[in-house]
Amino acid sequence: MAGPLQSVRIVEMAGIGPGPMAAMLLADMGASVLRIERAQPADLGVARPLAFNLLLRNRETLALDLKVPAAAELVLELLGEADALIEGFRPGVMERLGLGPDTCLARNPRLVYGRMTGWGQSGPLAHAAGHDINYIALTGVLDAIGRRGAPPSVPLAIAGDFGGGGTFLALGILAALLQARASGQGQVVDAAIVDGAATLSTAFHGLLAAGQWSPARGTNVLDSGAPFYDVYECRDGRYISIGPIEARFYADLLARLGLGQDALGPQMDRASWPQAKARLAEIFRTRARDDWCAEFEGTDVCFAPVLSFGEAPDHPHLQARGTFVEVDGVRQPAPAPRFSRTPCALPRSPQAGVAKPAGEILSDWLSPERAAAWRERGLVA
Repeated sequence: MAGPLQSVRIVEMAGIGPGPMAAMLLADMGASVLRIERAQPADLGVARPLAFNLLLRNRETLALDLKVPAAAELVLELLGEADALIEGFRPGVMERLGLGPDTCLARNPRLVYGRMTGWGQSGPLAHAAGHDINYIALTGVLDAIGRRGAPPSVPLAIAGDFGGGGTFLALGILAALLQARASGQGQVVDAAIVDGAATLSTAFHGLLAAGQWSPARGTNVLDSGAPFYDVYECRDGRYISIGPIEARFYADLLARLGLGQDALGPQMDRASWPQAKARLAEIFRTRARDDWCAEFEGTDVCFAPVLSFGEAPDHPHLQARGTFVEVDGVRQPAPAPRFSRTPCALPRSPQAGVAKPAGEILSDWLSPERAAAWRERGLVA
């Protein structure tokens, strides 16, 4: 084992999206994560076959039928040996299973009880169904994403499920673990995607309050409104991105394009932005994407090609950093961030998590006597 969390043990109740993302982040950093899967896994919309459901990497899986009372007893015993729990059911489900916070904390007062939902554990919408698009819509994030005069653009589930959800749950669990080790007392972490997505937009609320953010999409510096912060199509139909917000970087862009410093009008004059954008679009269409890469990469123009998921792992910079790795023939992002003294290990395939016999998994968590007792009860193979 490697990584800074190798002394941490976590039980994860099977779910989709942000819960597995949080578990993956913690497992990548060395935590021992045991995923409690349904005896008959439901169709949760996750990648199939298992080898490609990368959010499930780096942990082991124990299949249980939680409708059987003895299964909840086993989970409760495992939680007695755990540092944290991750669950992503609707509010009240864990309580109905006999695994609510009061019961679990009574068994293990040091337990960090991580709860992942879209709307949160409380509020008028707490029990309603929803998905990433709904959560970022309610928080104002979706309204801010899109082109001028166009409807909001539906982004990937990064700002909601994975950023505002899974990442904040992992952060909350880590903070609560620090506090538990200092005080000996655990607590509940209520991680709601609406809360996390709202927090991610904090800087923009500051700009709005200062009168420096227009609510009209595609009219601000950071939302494709500015000609110097946008993507442009090249001659070969591929795209590049530029972002020289600072005056000196913008001046460098103009110089390298052979334009005078006033050729596109004053940089921050919004009235001149449409014409400036049209001129830049005309220029960037004269050369292929890779030609612009040869011209601008590594300079202070604030430039990068727009790469696909398939292209990104082959970029020299990402190759040099080892940003992507290959595990059992599947290329995927490497664990992040980097640690100097306790580096993270190469991820293990999701398939490895189901390869270990249930009896061995129990023996890793419980005493030999207790593991044998559960096997004798026939709950696990």
